Amino acid sequence: MEIAIQPAEQQIMKWVDTYIPERDLFFLAENDLPFYQDYLSGILLFPSKEFFNHSSYSNIEMVNSYMYWTISKDAQFVIVAPPSWIESLPSVKKEMLFKRQHELGRGLLCSLSMVSDKNSIPQDYIVEVNDEQIVALQKAMWTNLPYSTKEEIVCKTAREYDEWTAEQAPANLPSHLVAYANSFATLHGANCLAAVLYAISSEPARDEWIIKEWVHDQTFALTLQQADYNMTDSPFQETDVIVWIDEQDIIQHAAYCIDGKHFFNKNGQTCFNPWKIVDWANLSNEWNRFTHRIYRKEQKTSVKYQHYSVSGNNI
Repeated sequence: MEIAIQPAEQQIMKWVDTYIPERDLFFLAENDLPFYQDYLSGILLFPSKEFFNHSSYSNIEMVNSYMYWTISKDAQFVIVAPPSWIESLPSVKKEMLFKRQHELGRGLLCSLSMVSDKNSIPQDYIVEVNDEQIVALQKAMWTNLPYSTKEEIVCKTAREYDEWTAEQAPANLPSHLVAYANSFATLHGANCLAAVLYAISSEPARDEWIIKEWVHDQTFALTLQQADYNMTDSPFQETDVIVWIDEQDIIQHAAYCIDGKHFFNKNGQTCFNPWKIVDWANLSNEWNRFTHRIYRKEQKTSVKYQHYSVSGNNI
């Protein structure tokens, strides 16, 4: 039976507080630099390749907020700026910069239609792109928005990541998953692979910290092997792990089978992706662009461990 789920009020407050990083990022095409040449004091200007390899800007909060995976290859430079910098730009240059962020695929841009109180958004943070009014969310302006507007933007954004509905938890849900099933994380980072590793843990009290980690594919595959999970051609059943792979045999998703009908699942590494109970129809429809494999815990290893290529796209 499908039920409604929602984050706790304390979680929403934390989402609002952490939604915009402390540093503003702006992505530029190569021919943009001359237009901003007189306004590059007080910022750091990175070549894009160096930026994306920089440890200070590769944390999960920055990655998710600015949606690095959607940034166009045409972005050749990255401005890292304090919140005050954008407010010092002339209106024309600010407008062009915001439009460029949309063109290059940066995150933290939302439609003005998302906001009920449109007068709460400063006019110089609104640009028109393809007949749609887009709001550029930056730290300084975010700080000054009414809380009700920030909460509305965050919650509507969260619903775009994942529906606030789930299947009711079955009676035989493992006890260590009860606190997590159909609930939201407070911070970014926890992903599907971590959720499965916690689900199959033989000592959940010891391993609970793992469910909040951002686990990658090689670590996941090694841990499955260590837990004696081996690939099977049989239909899935209770306690099986379902793994979805791409054409290069890179793991893209995984879920834990609770009872042959319901699964413990998390569709992404953001706090907007809840840990929730889903049925096979929902799960297979979401991930049918990949090939699924079934892994089952065996008393003896019967299938040779398969090596997976390293990927940075695990979710």
